[in-house]
Amino acid sequence: MANIAIIPARGGSKRIHKKNIKLFCGEPIIRYSIENALESNIFENVIVSTDDEKIADLAISYGAEVPFLRNESLSDDYTTTGQVILDAIHRLQKSGKEYEFCACIYPTAPFMSARKIKEAMQKLILSDANEIITVVKYSSPPQRAFLYDNKNIPEVRI
Repeated sequence: MANIAIIPARGGSKRIHKKNIKLFCGEPIIRYSIENALESNIFENVIVSTDDEKIADLAISYGAEVPFLRNESLSDDYTTTGQVILDAIHRLQKSGKEYEFCACIYPTAPFMSARKIKEAMQKLILSDANEIITVVKYSSPPQRAFLYDNKNIPEVRI
């Protein structure tokens, strides 16, 4: 069976408007994720799930596929990445496509590399795990990621 990479790239980011296509080192940031997924040579399909025509056009120009535009109901501030990935998989299954492994690659990960994608896939295949996730060491004590209100209740710092 084949592998698929799904890049969830919604157009309506609130904090950083159009963040998925903002320029990073002179290129739209999504380009790096698409090119690294393609360069890894481990995916039959590299799909971008988006609700935005401009993102779709850019994704296609960089070699990704955009077989559908995401429904508005999956493009709000409360939709989870998991919901978006499952929606894409279900849509592709309806067209007869089946996959052994699915990778979710965020469009705002320009420092990821094709080599790291291959390493992660190899670790997953060799393990008994059903999934794998990348993490990095937090650069300072993790408590600094929280603010405390006047009742000493932590709130995540954004």
